Parts: sequence; structure tokens; C-alpha cells
Amino acid sequence: MAKKPKKGAAEEPAAAQAPAEASEIAVGGGRKKLIIIVAAALLLVGAGGGGGFWWWKKKQAAAQAEAGEHGETQAAAVVKKAAFVDMKELIVNLGGQNTQQTGERPRFLKMKIALEVSDPKLVTEVTPLLPRIEDTFQVYTRELRPSDLEGSAGVYRLKEELLRRINIAIYPSKVEAILFKEMLIQ
Repeated sequence: MAKKPKKGAAEEPAAAQAPAEASEIAVGGGRKKLIIIVAAALLLVGAGGGGGFWWWKKKQAAAQAEAGEHGETQAAAVVKKAAFVDMKELIVNLGGQNTQQTGERPRFLKMKIALEVSDPKLVTEVTPLLPRIEDTFQVYTRELRPSDLEGSAGVYRLKEELLRRINIAIYPSKVEAILFKEMLIQ
């Protein structure tokens, strides 16, 4: 903006006012250039993000189409690889009580168990070791008291301890999980 001349001062020549107006036009033009540059940058970022999103969706659609052709997802493929080894029914006298001194009836634990292995090839490795596994179960469960098996926490602890002991007994083979088919405390 041009300054107002002071009263009593002679007016500046028109040539002196022209450079001031030219600088204002240059400053205004700089703002326009800045706005254009920012808009172009935002447009490029938006186009890049949109293109990346489109590429990602296309890749997902291709993966789903491939899974659909095979009729399974990756999670289902992992489940299909698992194999199970059934153990014979175990009946164990629970310890931790002296029935002759207390006059109580002896307590028994009856279990039907399946062992889950990650590969069907491991079934042939684990099956000959079942007597060792049964021995491990017998030794551990005979020392349990009925109170050790109360509630879901007690069953969970039993499952975890048996799994640990099995994997030690059949090393280098490995059992992934123990599945209780039947469990009865009497």
C-alpha cells in the first residue's frame, strides 16, 4: 500500500509510486505461486495415496481369489495338517490321602486323551512311544489330590503339566496339545 502523503509535504512524483506498486504486485504474485505449489503437492500426495490404496486392494483381491480356487484359507490349511493320536483310557487312583487312616473311599481319575501333533508324519514317531507317555501320566497323576483338579484352572494346570512331561519323554518329537475327550473324578 502506498503511504499517504503528509500534509504540507510535496507530493511524491508518480515515478516513485510505481516501484511500490510493483513490489505489492510481486508479493501478491508470490502468494499465488505458493498456493499453486501447495495445491500441486497435495494433489501429488493424494494421487500417490490413492494409487497405493488401489494397488493394495488389488493384491488382497488376488490373494482371496487364489484362496477361493483352492477352497481354503491359510488358517484352514494349518488345521488340516494336524493329526491326532488316541491313547487308551487311563484309570488312576488319586494320591494325597490315606484312606485307611481317614476311612474315606479311594478317589479315582478316569481320562480319555488324544494327543495333537503338527504333522501326520509324527504319528508314526509318537505311536511307538505311547507306553512311555502312559507311564509319565501314571506317575504324575497318582500324586494328585482331588483338590488339585477342582475347577477349570485345575484342569488347565493338569493339561499344561502333562504336555510338558510328554514332550520331555518323547524328545525330539513334539506334541502340540493334549485334548481331554473324557475326564471323570470319582
